[in-house]
Amino acid sequence: MKPLREPARNNQQTYFVSSQTWGRRALFRNAKWAELFVKTLLHYRSSAFQLHEFVLMPDHFHLLLTPVTSLEKAMQLMKGGFSHRVKAELGSSMEIWQRGFSDHRIRDAQDYIKHVDYICRNPVMKRLCFEPKDYPYGSASGRFELDLPPQRLKPQSSNESNGTAEAVPLQDIKAKGQGVE
Repeated sequence: MKPLREPARNNQQTYFVSSQTWGRRALFRNAKWAELFVKTLLHYRSSAFQLHEFVLMPDHFHLLLTPVTSLEKAMQLMKGGFSHRVKAELGSSMEIWQRGFSDHRIRDAQDYIKHVDYICRNPVMKRLCFEPKDYPYGSASGRFELDLPPQRLKPQSSNESNGTAEAVPLQDIKAKGQGVE
């Protein structure tokens, strides 16, 4: 029996979300499909969710997002919107997505950094590129406007000289390819 999902209703929670294509088909090896997915994702940014990080792999995607209304509604709009655009713009009526999605609520800044690192390095781990910045369908490329992480999830660095903490820019974490293991 599948556990019930806790509804996320405008609670300002941030989630790591993943979903796969139907039968794990590598639909996004096709540049037209991949570019349309990214356009659709960016189209729903702001109206359905804040988008913090993402990567589109050949047969799945990973997102770090904060829903505007509910997580379920955000995913329905994004996946359904993409399916609609594929039919209208690419003339395909094939089944695209597996049902549902998996999600993990981000607990703190450490958890956030760990998932940013995973998203950025996923194409490298799958040997699709050598550096995260070289992969065209991910936020690590620097090509896309994204939302800042919520204040409570901004990475902190201890300032050892005076015992205070200061925010570490995520670009520095992404550039170094370092995260929390």
